[in-house]
Amino acid sequence: MTERTLAILKPDCVRKNAAGEVIARIEKAGFTILGMKMIRLTRETAGGFYAVHRERPFFNDLVTFMSSGRCVPIVLAKENAVADFRKLIGATDPKEAVPGTIRKDFASSKGENIIHGSDSAENARIEIGYFFPEKELVQNS
Repeated sequence: MTERTLAILKPDCVRKNAAGEVIARIEKAGFTILGMKMIRLTRETAGGFYAVHRERPFFNDLVTFMSSGRCVPIVLAKENAVADFRKLIGATDPKEAVPGTIRKDFASSKGENIIHGSDSAENARIEIGYFFPEKELVQNS
């Protein structure tokens, strides 16, 4: 069964002009793009998206970083999309990421780790809805 997941190319990815290369890797890994747009999160929208982390010590730094520049939310589809995408992007800390993963190859730190990926199918549904109404998504056909 085809599953959806949300990717976000974070501000560091866009600043490094690496978005095209990262998207190409995602497509080469067999993911289909159902929706994609470039946006600039405000502190409020970034805080809302990451509300689950509100009590964590890194929350304010995360909100500041995610609202510091343009980012690219992308809805992806593939069988086992969530697990396969997490494997493709690698560990949150690029120092711990497996060679050949997106974070190992592009990220500079745990705080600026180039890309977001949903951690479960349920969270993917919630996260996709945060950025994309269903009518904006091109159905996989």
